[in-house]
Amino acid sequence: MGKLNLSKHIIVSILAFFSVLGTEIVAQKAPLILDMVHHNPGETPYQSKYNNPAVVKEMGYNGKVYFLFESPALAINWESVDADILPKGSEDRKWVDEKAAQIKQMHAACKAEGMAIYAMSDLVLFPKRLIEKFQIEKTFGDPNDALTEKLIRAQINEMFDQFSDMDGLVVRIGETYLHDAPYHLGAIEDKKSPEKTIIPLINILKEEICVKRDKQLIFRTWGAFDVNLEAYLKVSDAVEPHKNLIISVKHCEGDFHRANAFSKVIGQGRHRQIIEVQSAREYEGKGAYPNYIANGVIDGFEEHASMPEEAINSIQEFVDTKTELYAGVWTWSRGGGWDGPYIKDELWCDLNSWVMAQWGQNTDKSEAFIFNRYATERLNLTGDDVAKFRKLCLLSAEAVVRGRNTTFRDMNPWWTRDQGIAWPMVGKGELAHKRNLAQKDEAVAKWEEIVRLAKSIRWQNEETKNHAIGSSEYGLRLYKIYRILVYMDAAVIKKDEKEVKKWIKAYDKAWKDYNKLAEEYSSIATLYTQDYKRHIANNANLMVNKLRTK
Repeated sequence: MGKLNLSKHIIVSILAFFSVLGTEIVAQKAPLILDMVHHNPGETPYQSKYNNPAVVKEMGYNGKVYFLFESPALAINWESVDADILPKGSEDRKWVDEKAAQIKQMHAACKAEGMAIYAMSDLVLFPKRLIEKFQIEKTFGDPNDALTEKLIRAQINEMFDQFSDMDGLVVRIGETYLHDAPYHLGAIEDKKSPEKTIIPLINILKEEICVKRDKQLIFRTWGAFDVNLEAYLKVSDAVEPHKNLIISVKHCEGDFHRANAFSKVIGQGRHRQIIEVQSAREYEGKGAYPNYIANGVIDGFEEHASMPEEAINSIQEFVDTKTELYAGVWTWSRGGGWDGPYIKDELWCDLNSWVMAQWGQNTDKSEAFIFNRYATERLNLTGDDVAKFRKLCLLSAEAVVRGRNTTFRDMNPWWTRDQGIAWPMVGKGELAHKRNLAQKDEAVAKWEEIVRLAKSIRWQNEETKNHAIGSSEYGLRLYKIYRILVYMDAAVIKKDEKEVKKWIKAYDKAWKDYNKLAEEYSSIATLYTQDYKRHIANNANLMVNKLRTK
């Protein structure tokens, strides 16, 4: 007999199959492959091809999640409760009716493509008039309050009655955004408490959506019970599984930062899970430069390699070992965070989204197989150009984690985000500082190789070539700025004034080179700016200017 040679994940899949024989499992459905465009709150919505259901369907998705401000929660008229809550002829009723017409038009386009429709909604979210009328200003954020519970149930009924084409609701309790909701208020009390909030709210929603209406409820863990395994298991134990109830979990803990731990709640408990993936990473350029994360999400990022052998550290392992819990993949093709960079070409988020969508429905295929399909089918690359493109993309993942952080998480990842840069926040200790500097050097070297590869590939047309090279240069020049700031910080700590002045000179030159990008490449994203301060406590450029005067 020939030698049996099975891959690790096939062996694990076989074992997982036999491990569930004889046990009662919630009836399995085909995986949900969902996409959402996360518009910047308070801004004009993104102009993106992913707004078009036909486009995402062709990519392999079977459902679309509409963003918070496209949710029927903002568009129901509440007449089943009281016609005076949003009286006809009032400004808020006019706004709600216009929102409803907009949403119904979106839903019709989605249904025309045979795509499932999901709405993401903040809870608890009510019209201001309702809150005032029932005098529940202090209690409407408590799902245990009898009147609040009654109103939540009424809200769910109206949403599905007035928007009967919805297949399900995605519920978020981590935050409440009101930037584009002028006539509503939101609140949630004890959002991290399984007993006080999460369990009672899921049970209310499950009864109204999953049981009564046979629709799907996707309840997000983020900001509530996503990083506390004990809390997650409390929820899992207290809420009976249902075929229509799915728990949504980000692939990493907290926000979408490289070097964050792989989610410890993935594969745990009794409920099916859908995995959230951000394609245009908000802390990593938003698609402005190459940043291939699908490989790391599917097979595990390099920083997760040190996790205990028995722990799940990739969604491939999750699917292989907990097949019965896998409900699908949900990408944010665009968006997250605030402001820019704003991209003109969606190449890099398209790569991540397409690979995740195709793999999500074909988990027996390797990430590399799916990737090569993208290179040949979507980019029309041939011969050794496919291998070059693969190398470029894998290098981008290595460069990003080293340039913004380290593979050992030696930096606070919040030091640069959206279109701004704060002063570097480096962990304490000589080893962390030494390792951090070394990895910043590695990052720039990898970006230089990325640019060389981009220039060497025979792209299908001049437009793609211009963007591939320009966006690679964007990454190189931006990460040179990151490196300089980290070295400058090290010089400040050492009180080496000569070194500080040297790095200030390099900093000025790096920004000058970076700001030339728009003149050299026509399709690059908008640039990071030195004066950006939103959600950044210690703007880097202000600190550099202070150092100039010393």
